[in-house]
Amino acid sequence: MRADNTAVARSGAAVAGVASPGAVYDAALRAPGSTLLARQHGQWRALRVDQWLGPASAADESVLSRCHGPALDVGCGPGRLVAALAARGIPVLGIDIAPFAVLLTRRSGASALCRDVFGPLPGAGRWCEALLVDGNIGIGGDPRRLLNRIALLLAPDGTVLVELDPPGAPTGPYWTRLAAAGLVSAPLRWAGVGVDGITGLAAASGFDVAETWRAAGRHFARLVRAGDAL
Repeated sequence: MRADNTAVARSGAAVAGVASPGAVYDAALRAPGSTLLARQHGQWRALRVDQWLGPASAADESVLSRCHGPALDVGCGPGRLVAALAARGIPVLGIDIAPFAVLLTRRSGASALCRDVFGPLPGAGRWCEALLVDGNIGIGGDPRRLLNRIALLLAPDGTVLVELDPPGAPTGPYWTRLAAAGLVSAPLRWAGVGVDGITGLAAASGFDVAETWRAAGRHFARLVRAGDAL
């Protein structure tokens, strides 16, 4: 932990102790304007907490415009995408394992449940879109397992809208830590998927890449069932 603590201290976050990843994430959401850091491949990087807490952005809109519903936002966080879709009258449900994030989503007037994507969920086999935005393709550290699970949740003609890392970024699992409000988390298994890595990963889970696009410096893809019309 010493090297990690030094890196966090240099970033301006005082270190007071070790907590669960969920507790560190919760602490960042409870303090708007705070810095949430994640350690990836030996480097600390700042995550977009204020953007998660704010309204949907222009880049988010490029995802939302591809949703007709019912949509499932996996790892919805404080719910900006769920709220934006609900405001348009599109049926949508957010799920997240962080209770405070789910509370914030509900406060926005949208529907959310405190659930794990790998556990029981309502509407299995009937969701038209599944959203994996803000790096949530990395949930669990095994993107193939996650996409296999998403395939079971989607309707036969359902699509996956996924945010990716830039071209050239590595695809694969890694251990990370979160840091905020003077806390550094215990290790958390996560994964990154770059634009270059999504085609093979999608194919291994029964999907084709229908399109990729870039919006405001962020990268996205739309996945459809293998063999469906693109």
